[in-house]
Amino acid sequence: MNTIQLEYFIAVAQHLNFSRASEELKITQPAVSHQIRTLEEELNVKLFKRTSKEVSLTPEGIQFLPDAELILKTALSARERLGRRENLIPFEVGCHNHMELRLLPEVFRKLSEEFPLLRPAVRMVPFPSLLGLVENKKLHAAFGTKEEQKKSSLHFKELCSAPVACVCSPEHPLTRYKTLTKKQLSGSFIACAPRQIPAPVFAIQSRVLTHLVRDQQYFAENIESAFTLAKAQMGYTLFPDVLPIREPGLCYIPVTDLPRLPFGVYYRYDDDHPVLRRFLNLCSKSAFAAGAFRLE
Repeated sequence: MNTIQLEYFIAVAQHLNFSRASEELKITQPAVSHQIRTLEEELNVKLFKRTSKEVSLTPEGIQFLPDAELILKTALSARERLGRRENLIPFEVGCHNHMELRLLPEVFRKLSEEFPLLRPAVRMVPFPSLLGLVENKKLHAAFGTKEEQKKSSLHFKELCSAPVACVCSPEHPLTRYKTLTKKQLSGSFIACAPRQIPAPVFAIQSRVLTHLVRDQQYFAENIESAFTLAKAQMGYTLFPDVLPIREPGLCYIPVTDLPRLPFGVYYRYDDDHPVLRRFLNLCSKSAFAAGAFRLE
């Protein structure tokens, strides 16, 4: 396997057309086909399904695409770094959803001022997989709520204590309350897939669903989809209320008899990455931690 094969595979996967891929790569179509064929032979799988009318990725091709992109990105980055003889500093942070991304720009800006060779990256990963990536040193840090962990190498730095909130549109009947209890929750409920939300929240939403008829149950693939349905006034959902990552256009009403969830950063206690300690320090001292978070 080489970078040429990966580059040609990614180009065909993006266009799903060998002719367009060859035009982008500025080589002949037979050359593209040859590289794809040798890659398939090496992997012993078919990556594309070809007919006279269309080209599509096989299940194996879909599975291989993110690996190919990562391998090519790593190889090109290494080539560039060695060519410039610079010691670039990669630093990868994991997030569960696009709201958590709002925590990073100011921290990354300050880090880049102190470490000019820093090359930060962000990966969006479902809940069950994220901590494993930190544990296996595939990520240097990850945002999340604190959960029971048996892995002693993981350490959790708490940034705030977040109440579980009823999240709904401003027009929802529940917005007449400033706070709620579990008994006051009413109306259609939007549940989220368990891989996309903290385990304690999934347990809570499961209990809510058991008391609802089918017509009052909505299911979303991820929290972004759940919030979209809430904005469409389809119902309400439950989610930890971390002030800096609130979704615009929605109301957050704390449910006072549900336990608060610690929100913070997971990292390996033995990770000696030169930027990690400063990253954790900035997360604690930055404006979003000092002003918007309330440690209670």
